[in-house]
Amino acid sequence: MMTNQKTIGDIKLLGGHPALDYVNTVDSRGERCGPEFLNSYSDLVTWARRVGLIDDEECAALLSKAAQSPPEAQDSLNEAKEFREALCRIFMSESDESPIAQKDLRLVTDMTNWAQSQRTLTDLAGIIEWRYASAEKLNAIAERIGWLAAELLTSRRDRRPVRACQGPNCGWLFLDHSRNGHRRWCSDKTCGSHSRVRKFRAVRSD
Repeated sequence: MMTNQKTIGDIKLLGGHPALDYVNTVDSRGERCGPEFLNSYSDLVTWARRVGLIDDEECAALLSKAAQSPPEAQDSLNEAKEFREALCRIFMSESDESPIAQKDLRLVTDMTNWAQSQRTLTDLAGIIEWRYASAEKLNAIAERIGWLAAELLTSRRDRRPVRACQGPNCGWLFLDHSRNGHRRWCSDKTCGSHSRVRKFRAVRSD
């Protein structure tokens, strides 16, 4: 669980995958929801740069375009946050086995298709890999997240399910990379520690 002093530039990346870290840009998804960390388009750009979704040149270009058209930047931010909530609902279905809404799945499909249109195979010193065209549209970040999310969703048979942190008032999503596969918290040092303290105090008060 994060505190409300944190910003998008220093929140911890505990999801184990960029798509889950994106969902976790809300401080808490437990008993309460918030605070929100994506409060401006520049917050979205800052986060994308932190996780390597865009480079420095793309970062500067997107911030410049956002400054030139604040209403368009706000619309793109709102769409990105709407997409984030759709991803949250889809990934939560792995944790609580809830049904997946087709409208959420269609939104991921649309984002993935748009991202694919910006990808080309590139030969770099004999190594062929996918490369994005330079991010010029304000919704480029959400599109790239969509591609990563689709890759994670379609790898379900080859990995452990996404889980929601059981820490008090947290609910952050994460991939369990632990050896025994019994991880319960986004971070043992924060939510895990807080949970153990609460349990200890509850026992002492009985």
